[in-house]
Amino acid sequence: MITLKSTWQRTLTASVAVVTLSFGTIGQAIAVSLQGAGASFPAPLYKRYFEEFNKDTGITVSYNAVGSGAGIEQFIANSVDFAGTDAPPTQSQIDTMPNGVVQVPTAGGAVAVVFNVPGVSELKLPRSTVADIFQGKITQWNDPKIAKANPGVNLPNLPIKPVVREDGSGTTYIFTRHLSSTSPQFKKTVNVSPLPNWPGSPLKAPQNTGVANTVQQTPGAIGYVQDTFARQNNLSTAQLENLAGEFVAPTFEETNKALETVRFYNDFRAANLQDPEEGYPIVGITWMLVKQNYDNPEKADAVKKMVGWVMSEGQGLNQSLEYTRIPQAVSNNIIEVVQEKVAAN
Repeated sequence: MITLKSTWQRTLTASVAVVTLSFGTIGQAIAVSLQGAGASFPAPLYKRYFEEFNKDTGITVSYNAVGSGAGIEQFIANSVDFAGTDAPPTQSQIDTMPNGVVQVPTAGGAVAVVFNVPGVSELKLPRSTVADIFQGKITQWNDPKIAKANPGVNLPNLPIKPVVREDGSGTTYIFTRHLSSTSPQFKKTVNVSPLPNWPGSPLKAPQNTGVANTVQQTPGAIGYVQDTFARQNNLSTAQLENLAGEFVAPTFEETNKALETVRFYNDFRAANLQDPEEGYPIVGITWMLVKQNYDNPEKADAVKKMVGWVMSEGQGLNQSLEYTRIPQAVSNNIIEVVQEKVAAN
């Protein structure tokens, strides 16, 4: 296991990008396109990555933000060159990946709890209430458990309308992972999943953008999105009670605190994320999945160049786009592993 304590940073932008690669071979130009698909959580960051990567290298990459679950499915089907996911693939999924996999953590960030309550701009939610809301146990905004944490706030007698993802989602995985750590009942009935069976009849929308838009348009709504999407849509974000009993907002500083003690295993999965001791409590890491074996040397070389750039120059973009960066020692190790393991058949 790699254990690191570091200064993290973050980043912000929007969803899809295209990149193509040119190599000169004895007077011949060979164009290599890299195609990726997956998590919408890092889509703003990946768009910026690939724009800048193209400027620096002439390489072109396309990324379709279809959600973590769909990204992993396309990676297993061998229909993309790389995938994005906020939920590490399970061992059974890894066993079905025909060309092997290297998991590359690229950034961290917060999942914001966003709300649309008429007349309320600031809201504190105790640890148990978020899980209770998404289990359907708390159904009105003026419920005593919410009111107690918000003295002086005029909470309306308005039904709570939870909004969840309709697609398999790493953002949902991060959200349910945290709620399962704070509520044994939630863990029993919903548990940790990128596509859980939600109790009741919550509103459903695709991707972070869809959830953000639905909350924005629905009085009484509450949902969860990667923090960038909350900011882009000017949504109100709740302050959540962390393990230390403090109410904190998903600011860069508080997310940074939460991620300072993240631990990375040798395969670059992360630990200690479900309920951080300090800072904002709902945080996660996002990964690129790259193959160990590609069908030609040019494509393998293009992937190595892409990962090398993302883990070096690309990390410098993270803070401006409101994502945390990966510790430099881990980034250096990732570059070495990808150079060693990624090759052509």
